[in-house]
Amino acid sequence: MRHLDGKTAVVIGGSQGIGQGIVGALAGEGASVWALGRDTERLAQIKQTMAGVQTLVGDVTDPQMASQIVRATRPQILVLSAGATPVMAPLHQQSWEQFGRTWETDVHMTFSFGKEALLAPLPPGSVVVIISSGAAIGGSSLSGAYAGAKRTQWFLAHYLQEESDALQLGIRFVALLPKQIMNSTALGHTAAVAYAARQGISEQTFIERFGPPLTPADVGQGVVSLLTDQAYGNGVAFGISSQGLAAL
Repeated sequence: MRHLDGKTAVVIGGSQGIGQGIVGALAGEGASVWALGRDTERLAQIKQTMAGVQTLVGDVTDPQMASQIVRATRPQILVLSAGATPVMAPLHQQSWEQFGRTWETDVHMTFSFGKEALLAPLPPGSVVVIISSGAAIGGSSLSGAYAGAKRTQWFLAHYLQEESDALQLGIRFVALLPKQIMNSTALGHTAAVAYAARQGISEQTFIERFGPPLTPADVGQGVVSLLTDQAYGNGVAFGISSQGLAAL
């Protein structure tokens, strides 16, 4: 029997990149998965090629989106993977709007969907996985407020868990931080190109410094492990690299 048979999962930002890898991993373990994204063509392709996957078109910055999605689907697994691609430029070359772009997407999504998970509430035993970033640990000087936004997502996992415990809801909140730049994703490629150029090396040389590559499929399997492996049953934050999962 597959580990997630009978479970309903919603992946916010499931149409590409890490989110798509998570959709595939959850569906592969038997979950009925809803993938939400803005790209209708990508979503249509996912629905055609992945068994057990349904799709929803939406924008996480819509103030009504969290309530509509959570109350319509009632998932036991909610993965928050959507995010904006930051402007890659030195601080003094960015406008305030460019600098703060990720706050209006990544942090807004985490706040609104996390809040709705508590208010609905999700069923006892549900898990909300927040995809943060290794940038939350070491910073990311060329991506504006990206690292700060990702650190705030990490904080929000703790805050939301405190409220779930206080309300005795039985909902688990956990932050997952990919600790390697993945140039197979649009965001990772953008970052790798920018940092490689700044260091005067090729993108490939820059990526090779991280060791064996981390892929969206690897992150998807990491999410499955958080959901099914008792070794990761406690803790609010985990890092993931090509070497596997580790508590933070």
